[in-house]
Amino acid sequence: MNRYPRDFRGYGANPPDAAWPGGARIAVQFVVNYEEGGENCLLHGDAASEAFLSEIVGAAAWPGQRHWNMESIYDYGARAGFWRLHRLFTQAGIKPTVYGVASALARAPDQVEAMQDAGWEIASHGLKWIDYKDHDAQAESADMAEAIRLHTEVTGHAPKGWYCGRTSVNTVALAAETGAFDYISDTYDDDLPYWMEAGGREQLIIPYTLDCNDMRFATPQGFNAGDQFFNYLRDTFDALYAEGVEGAAKMMSVGLHCRLVGRPGRVQALRRFIDYIKGFEGVWTPRRIEIADHWRSVHAPTARGLRSSRMARDEFVTRFGGIFEHSPWIAERAFELELGPAHDSAAGLHNALVRMFRSASRAERLGVLTAHPDLAGKLAAAKRLTAESTAEQSSAGLDALTDAERQQFSDLNAAYVAKHGFPFIIAVKDHDKAGILRAFTQRLENETAVEFITACKQVERIARLRLEDMF
Repeated sequence: MNRYPRDFRGYGANPPDAAWPGGARIAVQFVVNYEEGGENCLLHGDAASEAFLSEIVGAAAWPGQRHWNMESIYDYGARAGFWRLHRLFTQAGIKPTVYGVASALARAPDQVEAMQDAGWEIASHGLKWIDYKDHDAQAESADMAEAIRLHTEVTGHAPKGWYCGRTSVNTVALAAETGAFDYISDTYDDDLPYWMEAGGREQLIIPYTLDCNDMRFATPQGFNAGDQFFNYLRDTFDALYAEGVEGAAKMMSVGLHCRLVGRPGRVQALRRFIDYIKGFEGVWTPRRIEIADHWRSVHAPTARGLRSSRMARDEFVTRFGGIFEHSPWIAERAFELELGPAHDSAAGLHNALVRMFRSASRAERLGVLTAHPDLAGKLAAAKRLTAESTAEQSSAGLDALTDAERQQFSDLNAAYVAKHGFPFIIAVKDHDKAGILRAFTQRLENETAVEFITACKQVERIARLRLEDMF
């Protein structure tokens, strides 16, 4: 058994309408990352200086040394950049969410007070602004607990949201296990919030962004000028707003850093974007916690349907062994595939099953064909069909034939088997009785090689219809 944990399915082709308050067509959510004073620094007990997200693109960490220039760049974010953003959002009447590194907040009492006076949400951005990819789960969990404790001590309130950013593969599960967070944002995989089974509970995920993010001013092939940032934000807004007009309202996240967009040569791009979106009707600019509250109220988690990728072998084969008529070996082989969330749907599981059917030998596929009953044949008359076949034949009225019709089917069945060596197979749910008879007559004239391919395609179609009934 090989199970693949990543979820490529998501909401699929028909995502839900967010149904934002007041009928808003889009939720535009601004995040101010407050990291200054929480970055790697010898003064903070770290082994080397910071090397990430500064004006020194491509900077290297200095082991055992303070990096005065790097520290000064981060200091700018606290000393000047934060206050520039604070004035901008206050004047615009927008309350952003702060991703606050707990140790940075502890070193910024004036800024924390200003955030709280303005009604900003302060979510947790971890204990320190460091990379957790090499931490074991126990060490990361300990830092997470300390982040919650220190955040509560500094702000007077426990954080309701979590975003680490520089994560390990354990981060989301560890955060969910705490039970402390109304939402977690350490994903970038959707334009809408969603529920994830993590840490033994249904955890609300509000995805974040790395593209509508001023961090691209500090990365190779990123934004070199404010106009590029503004244009990208505007185009993203326009695309998502149009989807909202069409009845599929989405969420747009904008990620900001005091030391980056807080520079005067960049903040004007943010100002222009805020002015731009104010020219549209139905734009909601909430804090992230308001999105979480709304989603929990309007899109509460529901019971999950069949999850084939989570089943034990016996349950899997019992449930799906009859999808291909009297051929449980197909389900047995499919169970060994790399199944994951993408297969927890009719389309996904059908793909897995038909792969095993298509890759089987001709003799094995012929065995599947010959396992199918004749249409309106002796087995049907004797009520010896499988439950699936009985329901399918009944749906096309084949259980209520006149004597003449029954004889016609009997003659066609005999002629077809005599010529091709296997029963006539058709997805009867796709046809009425007259259409089935027309197809029967036409296909009786096919060459056997052609008809073998046609019959196999019909077997696959029947399997899909059976799975749709199950899911």
